[in-house]
Amino acid sequence: MENNLIITRFPPSPTGYLHVGGARTALFNWLHARHMKGKFILRIEDTDRLRSTQESIDAIFEALDWLEIDWDKGPFFQSERFDIYRKYVEKLLDSGDAYYCTCSPEKLKKMREKAMAAGGKPRYDGICREKGLGSGEDAVVRFRSPRTGTTVLQDTIKGNIVFQNNELDDFIITRSDGTPTYNFVVVVDDITMNINTVIRGDDHVMNTPKQILLYRALNSPLPAFGHVPMVLGSDRTRLSKRHGAMSVLAYREMGYLPDAFLNYLVRLGWSYGDQEFFTRDELIEKFTLSNIGQSPGVFDQEKLLALNAAHIKTVPPNRLVNRLSPFLKAHGYDIQPSPFIESVIKTLNARSKTLKAMAESALFYFKDEISYDDKAANKFLRPGVLPSIQLLIQTLQALDRFEEKDLEGAFLAVMEQTGLKLGKIAQPVRIALTGKTASPGIFEIIEILGKDRVISRLKKAVDFIMEKSD
Repeated sequence: MENNLIITRFPPSPTGYLHVGGARTALFNWLHARHMKGKFILRIEDTDRLRSTQESIDAIFEALDWLEIDWDKGPFFQSERFDIYRKYVEKLLDSGDAYYCTCSPEKLKKMREKAMAAGGKPRYDGICREKGLGSGEDAVVRFRSPRTGTTVLQDTIKGNIVFQNNELDDFIITRSDGTPTYNFVVVVDDITMNINTVIRGDDHVMNTPKQILLYRALNSPLPAFGHVPMVLGSDRTRLSKRHGAMSVLAYREMGYLPDAFLNYLVRLGWSYGDQEFFTRDELIEKFTLSNIGQSPGVFDQEKLLALNAAHIKTVPPNRLVNRLSPFLKAHGYDIQPSPFIESVIKTLNARSKTLKAMAESALFYFKDEISYDDKAANKFLRPGVLPSIQLLIQTLQALDRFEEKDLEGAFLAVMEQTGLKLGKIAQPVRIALTGKTASPGIFEIIEILGKDRVISRLKKAVDFIMEKSD
């Protein structure tokens, strides 16, 4: 063991994209390792050659990169470790803890049917257990499970779980084609990688007694096991696509911040008092396995959205530029870090729930031509507002400085000369500048747009009103 460091791992199977449940497992292991100043290992469990794809491997890496979940060792690939697995199979064969079995699929089927007919579980009856068979073309290798006593899983989250050994059959550790099975390779990997803490979903609980028996047969210390409750949908059924169980990268495309997504994931089963909002550093500081609950987490899209909005508000504008950039690029605007874009973000971050929504709200800052919402234009861009807009154009043209205080003075001057209240002037101006009835503060957007563009847009609004009234 590496100086008794806590060593955790995340071992995804590359048979699809990284989803919510897998991302939460990765997060819990990563946070525990970071909190304990230990190590976090990434292992790709790609022994299923038919279903494993390079596309899925790349997608897993991309998702972890977006979430900024980094690893200290790896990635290791099980498909590259077959020589190691063969050595451990030989160890078990040599010690008598494993044996060859040549039962055909037909024979095994009848065996299971017979067991079920007798009221038992469909299981292998151990017929080859004492035959002393050697390797052969159709032979599998089975683990010799104890037939008496109990195997106890000391779970740091669920407490002790006792399994009767007579309920376990002699499970296969190597198939007839020579490929090792899941429960076996997981144990060999965890032993050889010095994994001493295994945090995973509670759908793995039933695998654990088999794995514990393998650890003991290989004379290796057990890791600390912790099985976290499942994530459910809002209707408390197993999480599926209709609940939001999409690829993690889909949330990136929808405009979620990685820190907000992590914040929400960790709260699906873990708590720290009543606190809901956490920065990444706070999570590392406060995360402990003892605060993982035993009840399933319920995935709620609205709560995730609210948490994302809260994170967007707190991130400094200069750190949002690169995050926002792809969403503006999708609309044809290739932005670079600048005081201008930071000012734009500053006007929108308190009112945007996602980066995608922020980009859509920001478009008026970049457009050469503003198109008016029909309903807004019909209500506010009417002949009666022409005198005030024309007066405002003259007043703004006369300004030497175009800062918020100067702009307020310009509007006050127009209000005094026309006798109109601010709203009667500001709302038509808002439509003229943004095309919509809702926007950031009128003085903020005027200052950011700048004198030339503001006056140009106001003049176009005057033309629009005059053409409409002809």
